[in-house]
Amino acid sequence: MDQGKTGEFWLYDLKVETVLDGRTPVCRHIEGDSFRVEGETLVFEPGTHISMYALAAVLPLLPVRQRMTDPNDWVSTDAEVACPDPHCGGRFRITRLGKRRFTHAATTGLLEARGEAYWQADKS
Repeated sequence: MDQGKTGEFWLYDLKVETVLDGRTPVCRHIEGDSFRVEGETLVFEPGTHISMYALAAVLPLLPVRQRMTDPNDWVSTDAEVACPDPHCGGRFRITRLGKRRFTHAATTGLLEARGEAYWQADKS
């Protein structure tokens, strides 16, 4: 079915994980700490610690990693983001997980096109 006609689109869920791979962190990075991205929501497990400065470096890349990209685009292949502190060895690996279906009507702010918000529909 033509996605343009149905108003649907797909986004990847993501996992963002702290990796050190033997490098020395300067900041408080804990190898293996992670969070998930589900739609527009960041999901943190209890006890997870992510530096707000590192999070600020990763956030702009998350929406593009959620979308389908050409296999030759660097966004499709380069999965690690460095901590913004140039002396820190911390990295953040962004892994694409399964795809999640959304619709234009459930995500738009345009009043004439708006339906039930996707996050409200999930509760029913």
